[in-house]
Amino acid sequence: MVSTTPINAADLEFDNGSWDAAAFTAQTLSNWQSLASVIDHTLLKPDTTRNQVESHCGQVIRYRFACAMVSPVWAATAVNQLSGSGIPVGVTIGFPLGASLVSTLRQEAAALTRLGVRELDMVLPIGPLKSGNHQAVHHTIQATASVAHHHGALLKVILETCLLTVEEKLRAAEIAIQAGADFLKTSTGFSTGGATVADVALLRGVAGARAGVKASGGIRTLAEVRALLEAGANRIGASASVAIVRELGAE
Repeated sequence: MVSTTPINAADLEFDNGSWDAAAFTAQTLSNWQSLASVIDHTLLKPDTTRNQVESHCGQVIRYRFACAMVSPVWAATAVNQLSGSGIPVGVTIGFPLGASLVSTLRQEAAALTRLGVRELDMVLPIGPLKSGNHQAVHHTIQATASVAHHHGALLKVILETCLLTVEEKLRAAEIAIQAGADFLKTSTGFSTGGATVADVALLRGVAGARAGVKASGGIRTLAEVRALLEAGANRIGASASVAIVRELGAE
């Protein structure tokens, strides 16, 4: 059944006092190694080659980033390259449109986790959300989360905040958490906008300490990372990761 109930922010569950963004930011920016440990080093261009993936994974190992984020076609290559490093591979699913069938998402999640992928970043079903079909959104995320968690993988749900109203962002964030998301993520980086301080603060306001918040899309400098961490992010997705950690002293 399609929900047509008006959205009231007062009905949403908030947990504002449980996340100390200032302390997390100070610890994360105390040295470049700590910063690297919260960055998903990302390579998602459609024309990416095997050599680029292997070089990308080499950077992940050298700087000890949080994970190597790649497209599904390069999952096996990345898993092989990072074998023995202790660093997980992350892969996008339902990407970048958020228009996949539930069965497709579950199949992707199962196939990728069997390959050794340990972090999945899925795009929330944007159209159903904007149509008010919150039940379908919840079911899609929950069905994917169940597969991911069964195989020991994290699930990050991308809201694509640039396409949503404030009320839709609030509702989507709460649905995602209740459906089992481990992280709320701002953006794919392939739409009309990327991470903003306001959106990260909003997502952290809903999540509190119940889920992580990943800022992604257009993040290129240490100053931008600092602002997003201060707003409540505890994971950053970036392709400019090496340049960012070098601003803090990495070589």
